[in-house]
Amino acid sequence: MMRRLLPAALIFLTIGPMPWTGFRYPVVDHSQTATARPLVYPAGDTGSLRFVAGWRLTSRNSLFGGFSAVAYRGDGRFLLIGDNGQMTRLTLGADGLVSDVAIRPLPTPPRSPKRKAFTDAEALVLDPATGKLWVALEGINQVWRIDAAMTRVESRRRSPALYAWPANRGPEAMVRLKDGRTILFSEGEDRNDFGTEGLVYTDDPAVPGKPPLLFYYDAAGKGQVSDAAPLPDGRILLVHRKLGLDPLFTTTLAIVDPADIRRGAVVRSIAIGQVPEALRENYEGAAVTVEGGKTILWLVADDNFNSWQRSLLLKFELVDLPDK
Repeated sequence: MMRRLLPAALIFLTIGPMPWTGFRYPVVDHSQTATARPLVYPAGDTGSLRFVAGWRLTSRNSLFGGFSAVAYRGDGRFLLIGDNGQMTRLTLGADGLVSDVAIRPLPTPPRSPKRKAFTDAEALVLDPATGKLWVALEGINQVWRIDAAMTRVESRRRSPALYAWPANRGPEAMVRLKDGRTILFSEGEDRNDFGTEGLVYTDDPAVPGKPPLLFYYDAAGKGQVSDAAPLPDGRILLVHRKLGLDPLFTTTLAIVDPADIRRGAVVRSIAIGQVPEALRENYEGAAVTVEGGKTILWLVADDNFNSWQRSLLLKFELVDLPDK
């Protein structure tokens, strides 16, 4: 029980509100602008992470922040979703200027109740061919498919396997593999000694269909999974978040091979590095791209709408990855 109570207390302290912390945006503002301030940090390697660039994202918009997932659409175009049910589209130019900003709510199914559970978007998959989105919501343990215009929920799946996960320990990471399988990782559903639960869908996870395959992920002390992204070689990059006292946030990156995933199997990962100390934050979103033959990792942080946290966007090159 104590093992669970300490992380819970740390999460409460992190997201507030506490007497000595403050939330941003005391005045409602729906302006559609944002800025990106470059981070001053020396280039260098931390394990397989080679720092390329980083920015602190800010906006006067009251709904900006809380980012839990990111998709890179090419040409500096990003899609960010927050656990407040908002999405932010922006373009980050080579000169560091931000343009084409759009901040608005994600669509919800008709007659959805006005509850936090229907806005708690934690994971995102973007299909570059169709522009459609798949979003995993932790509060209600559902996956929604959203149309390319991002105006309508086309379908949603009420999976009994997902419903078995507690509302605050539900789907936190989602990845689509080249073979069409979709994998969901629980934030920390560990009702056994094997590890946290994961689900593999061989069909559309937002359309009612056959039950998913259940497996277990043993993070081996790396922390809770906060996001996942497919690597060019077919493996999966996992982002782990660990809360502590000093430091408060530790982000560990690791690789898992989907070939190890079988029904009932316990899967483990290989750590490849950590976010450097000077850049520590609450990273919850990840995307992997290829630029000029280089494998690029994008990380975005969830500021929890706290005045003392930052919405950081980091760019790393992944180097010297372990062999398959």
